[in-house]
Amino acid sequence: MEPVELSALFHAEPGDGLALRLYRAVQRAARAGRLFPEEALPSSRAAARSLGISRNSVSAAYDLLLAEGVIDTAPGRRPRVRSLAPFAPPPPAATPALSHRGAAWAADPRARQGAAGGGLFAPGEPDPALFPADAFARRLRRAARRTSPQASGYADYHGLPALRAAIADQLVRHRGLRIDADQVLVLPGMQAALALVAQTLAEPGDRVAVEDPGYAGARAAFDGSGLRLTPVPVDSEGACIAHHCRTRAGPVRLIYLTPSTQFPTGARMSLPRRQAVLAAARAQGAVVIEDDYDSEFLWRGGAIPALHALAGGDGVIYLGTAAKSLAPGLRLAWAVVPPGLAEPLAQAQRNLGMGANVHVQAAFAGLLADGGWRAHLRRISRAYAAREALLAEGLVARCGSALRLRRPDGGLQLVAEFSTPRDEGLILAELRQAGFAVSALSGYCIAAPRCGLVIGFAEADAARVDRFCDALARALGAMTA
Repeated sequence: MEPVELSALFHAEPGDGLALRLYRAVQRAARAGRLFPEEALPSSRAAARSLGISRNSVSAAYDLLLAEGVIDTAPGRRPRVRSLAPFAPPPPAATPALSHRGAAWAADPRARQGAAGGGLFAPGEPDPALFPADAFARRLRRAARRTSPQASGYADYHGLPALRAAIADQLVRHRGLRIDADQVLVLPGMQAALALVAQTLAEPGDRVAVEDPGYAGARAAFDGSGLRLTPVPVDSEGACIAHHCRTRAGPVRLIYLTPSTQFPTGARMSLPRRQAVLAAARAQGAVVIEDDYDSEFLWRGGAIPALHALAGGDGVIYLGTAAKSLAPGLRLAWAVVPPGLAEPLAQAQRNLGMGANVHVQAAFAGLLADGGWRAHLRRISRAYAAREALLAEGLVARCGSALRLRRPDGGLQLVAEFSTPRDEGLILAELRQAGFAVSALSGYCIAAPRCGLVIGFAEADAARVDRFCDALARALGAMTA
């Protein structure tokens, strides 16, 4: 029996990869009945010569066909086609529907903020030009060479011991916490930390008190975990949570706060408010989640201890991140949990797949241990303080009474509310055309929308501030003309 001529089948098969093309061509022909049972295929040498491809490619295709039962081989004879049942591809399946929980996780809580795409002056984003690239690269290379086989595996899924110890040391010395390294979990970003806490410390249907306006990422984590949001108003002293907890029906299970620098307003929570929050949380058995995302940046007043320190660690879970001081792309955050929860939350973290990159962890540990991080913070804090002042002064000079500007106590963004009702969407569209990715203040709100802009200043310089203020002044003027 003469072997099958494969040339027509092979050259009619689309796609890249010579071995895969030949494999698919023979498989389709056999399934469709164009190749008959016991029909012989050419030897790998003969097929390679006739098709103009390497013998290795033919051998690889034949190996795949043999593994799938399309052909038989035996020593001293050519491959032969096996008897196969005809196969018709099934019709395309419908796209699976999201579950209620899946829809909650897939929702974009930031869409209402109106900052689609990239651009300058995005709220909360650090200046990538200030990233200590050389210093971090040196430590990253060292980490890649010296990371132990144990650390490269699954043994320290909740964080390298060296990094957990270095984070604990920083928090004890600079934030007033009284903790051990065993209480620190290292996670791939603040979003992962919030999701872990929400899914392990609350049941679906529980209430969580959140700042209003507040961080949309926290709302996403709580929504996705099936929790009910209870918005709490924010003023110049931060969130009014203690009063809210006393007057609303039903207890809250979690209380989420950004007390050192409220996001997005930049307000620092006053000491009486902090004390009242802790008292209210204890009274109803609530857990306080302290998001200390950028307490390194303070523009007015001195540093204050973390809420965790004020509470003596009782009933407060502390969250921190390298996203603002270094870069969001490092995907590095940490949670400080009570000693009795450290082991179960570490196991939950592993089960949920929330492990951080081990080499990034090692590099950051080196930066903390040798003082490089504190030196970097001093340098960028001076830069950001000057940029905040530059932007605020430009807004006051160019937009004047059209804005109610609140200078932030800390953070990387400021809030400018409109003195009279304005169409945020039209103003954002004008600013986007000029290359600026500021956000609508109403997109951070839940119960009572406030109208204005949230403006990042990390990348501000004189020329950019002039361009931004010109664009904003034009947009405000056009709406009043």
